[in-house]
Amino acid sequence: MKTIIEKYGHKRVTVVEGGITRHRSIFNGLKVFAENEFSSHLLQKPEVVIIHDAVRPFVEEDIVSKVVMAAKEHGAAGAIRPLVSTVIASAADGCLDHSLERARYRASEMPQAFLFDIIYEAYQQCTDYDLDYGTECLHLALKYCKTNAKLVEGTPDLWKVTYKRDLYAAESIIKDNLSQQVCVITSVKETLAQVGFLLPESLKSQIKVEAISISPSKNDSCLQSIISGQCYNFVCVNDKRWAIQETQELVDMLEKSNIPLLYPVVLILVHLDIPENNSFSIEMEDLTMIKKFARETKKKNILVYGLLIQYKDPLLLQETVNSAAALIMALIKDRNPELIGQLLVA
Repeated sequence: MKTIIEKYGHKRVTVVEGGITRHRSIFNGLKVFAENEFSSHLLQKPEVVIIHDAVRPFVEEDIVSKVVMAAKEHGAAGAIRPLVSTVIASAADGCLDHSLERARYRASEMPQAFLFDIIYEAYQQCTDYDLDYGTECLHLALKYCKTNAKLVEGTPDLWKVTYKRDLYAAESIIKDNLSQQVCVITSVKETLAQVGFLLPESLKSQIKVEAISISPSKNDSCLQSIISGQCYNFVCVNDKRWAIQETQELVDMLEKSNIPLLYPVVLILVHLDIPENNSFSIEMEDLTMIKKFARETKKKNILVYGLLIQYKDPLLLQETVNSAAALIMALIKDRNPELIGQLLVA
């Protein structure tokens, strides 16, 4: 855990040793605010403490704010969701004993929030049975502090990553969240102007597009602003020989911003193959250069792909650009690290 905190640059984090059960782990976390013998230095006691499950990684700030405000007013609060299945009780012989009326009950979710003094007092009064077999923090506040928690309607993204299939769903959600915006960087050259206009227009029906007509080496403030805005997808359109030097400058900007630290950034190098551009031809040297560059940037969590747009017939340019846009969206959504350095042709 300390390695993770250091790697991702987290600051206001204190690591506390967990217990053998959920409640014992939470109690250990609360003790660092109140008991000298449990920590080398006491942390400042908060007015409200939030308890959350690491297995619910998609919690939004809005629901956290709501349970905190409710806890300040009522002493305790927790997120709830409608039951999706009926709860039943079985008899000793394994047959149905009774079922609960689903409409009257709710599933208790996280996050939950409490006035610190209430939840700490509740844990201090807990029996060993509570600590070893209990699972509901709101119940402890009610049982030991007579505090009726305010129940706050939660959002669908509070589900728990519990089974192997949930890992695939979680990965899909993360990829979808990272695929909401793309920055298309085009050289100001006249030969690229038409593609520089058509490509963003073709992408706009599928993703939010920020289009810039400059070279990244200009250190443009608009590009800096887009990077600061947590954009994870970049398309560089050029008619030079893959413009590795200019692209390296963009990679340096991304690395400096720490954007690739948590999630992979997709960087697609689009080369416009113009018939009269005799200086360009696809050779093994080009493919080797792209692969080498991609392998190096992958170490920085930046995934580089190559895309060739063949500009042979102006009448077919729109169709070709649409094909390129489809390939770009596929690369952005899939974010497959095994395909880095590959050259696709539109």
